[in-house]
Amino acid sequence: MSIALNVITGFLGSGKTTLLKRLLHGESLGDTALLINEFGDVGIDHLLVEEVAPDTVLLPSGCVCCSIRGELKDALLGLLQRRERGEIPAFKRVILETTGLADPAPILATLNNDVQLRGRFHIGLVITLVDACHAALQERLHPEWLAQVAAADRLLLSKTDLEGDCAPLRAHLQALNAGTPILDTHDIHSGDQLLLGEGLRSAEPAVEVSRWQLHQPTAATHGAAQVCCLTFDQPLDWVGFGVWLSMLLRCHGERILRVKGLLNVNASLAPIVIHGVQHCLHAPVHLPAWPGTERQSRLVFILRGLDPAQLRRSFDVFSRRFAA
Repeated sequence: MSIALNVITGFLGSGKTTLLKRLLHGESLGDTALLINEFGDVGIDHLLVEEVAPDTVLLPSGCVCCSIRGELKDALLGLLQRRERGEIPAFKRVILETTGLADPAPILATLNNDVQLRGRFHIGLVITLVDACHAALQERLHPEWLAQVAAADRLLLSKTDLEGDCAPLRAHLQALNAGTPILDTHDIHSGDQLLLGEGLRSAEPAVEVSRWQLHQPTAATHGAAQVCCLTFDQPLDWVGFGVWLSMLLRCHGERILRVKGLLNVNASLAPIVIHGVQHCLHAPVHLPAWPGTERQSRLVFILRGLDPAQLRRSFDVFSRRFAA
């Protein structure tokens, strides 16, 4: 059975350690493996009770905690091998904490493209922490901040008690990543299942899709990012549309931070959800039913360095070809 890899990311000092301590407190996550980049920086040493193997410890809750000193692939395969040998407890999910300067896209691409990992692991949720006190400065100075926000399936605001009015920041984040739930870290409890589901890739994706599918931001500039929304009234030819999207991501993948789509495909009564980060496009998800009354195909792109007008022109030209 494939194991979900949930990614917790966020800029330096955004509160990832605090969130992890809260999630791992108690018994509910005892079947979780935690991967962290720099073990000494995590700040949970007082929770450690037993060394299981080099760079591996067992937390009181039963979670396996490992440091990554090489490639992510090696760390994941190493976890599986240790579990098979009985050196560490069995685990059902993996949580990966990235460094503060990480772009999540290469992580997602590793899981999607590596033949040894496919079938063993799949992408769960990407959870991004946003420091309410320093978000504006980090967005202006560091392109990684935007990549982290764009890739998120959940956005968590930290330090809201220090910032005061966070409504403008929430609106800004919603414009950058339409429909993604925005939560306060103070509201996250131990083992919160909202964080450990699988978002658009879960067995019940309709709830997630409906949140952003009905929210229609217009193309607007927010610093270095732009949001472009496209709709198409006729059913789409799946093959023709796939050719266009593949060509688009191949040519401009680094400038397309995120794409979400709810598609009305010919010969299909229910819609198909697509979801991708930069060059990495996840497997499409077939919904059991439409989340609302609208039957339009809808696409939301988060762009950086790509003119939305250029994207629209490309879509208009190819749409004549992939109309069913």
